[in-house]
Amino acid sequence: MPAARQNVLFGMGNPLLDISAVVDKDFLDKYGLKPNDQILAEDKHKVLFEEIVKKSKVEYHAGGSTQNSVKIAQWMIQQPHKVATFFGCIGKDKFGEILKRKSEEAHVDARYYEQSEEPTGTCAACITGDNRSLVANLAAANCYKKEKHLDLEDNWTLVEKASVYYIAGFFLTVSPESILKVARHASENNKVFSLNLSAPFISQFFKEPMMKVMPYVDILFGNETEAATFAREQGFETDDIKEIARMAQSLPKMNEKRQRMVVFTQGKGRDRGD
Repeated sequence: MPAARQNVLFGMGNPLLDISAVVDKDFLDKYGLKPNDQILAEDKHKVLFEEIVKKSKVEYHAGGSTQNSVKIAQWMIQQPHKVATFFGCIGKDKFGEILKRKSEEAHVDARYYEQSEEPTGTCAACITGDNRSLVANLAAANCYKKEKHLDLEDNWTLVEKASVYYIAGFFLTVSPESILKVARHASENNKVFSLNLSAPFISQFFKEPMMKVMPYVDILFGNETEAATFAREQGFETDDIKEIARMAQSLPKMNEKRQRMVVFTQGKGRDRGD
């Protein structure tokens, strides 16, 4: 593996500001929330984020699936700082400023694409007792533009500096062309490109962009539910997770210098953030 140095790890995805607070049953009822659930925000939830900040003692964290992963990698490595680079889209607003500050505190080199059309993506964690109800509003995270950020010389230089790349499948819903550009660079330069299946709906409804990226994937991550859906959508005709892993490993691959590794987790896992 490459030695730890600044910008050796590159991640790109949906940045969310996690807003965590203890609330009561009346708050859940007001917004039609279940005590232990994970949903995407509807119109009726838009004011929830402001209310929870005004009425509760909140904690802020830099979140979103890929950003969480590179943040944990940085925490494990400790030194040097800014081992991980992260790209994603935020809004020019108060939550965006907080998110930038939180990523700095985590020592991640976050280079956000900032725009004014949509507010910064947020995920409210409404805690009641031992339960946690998550409400995610992707907002600006959906607005990433390859030509306005990834293609810029200064930003692409950071992509080139990396040796390991990690992108969650969620980003296939936002900018598959950005993923492909990074994946091709990794393959052509014999670097490590990894992709996470992220959620069953990605394999179901974003199969085409996913399979365009798959030939460049050196490490494929997923849990057993995601693996089963992936297998079904690919016509593998087996529910044996070892066989699914073997068949996923055998899918066509561009860079034959690296054999694909498949990592499927089994057992209870934490909810992802985007």
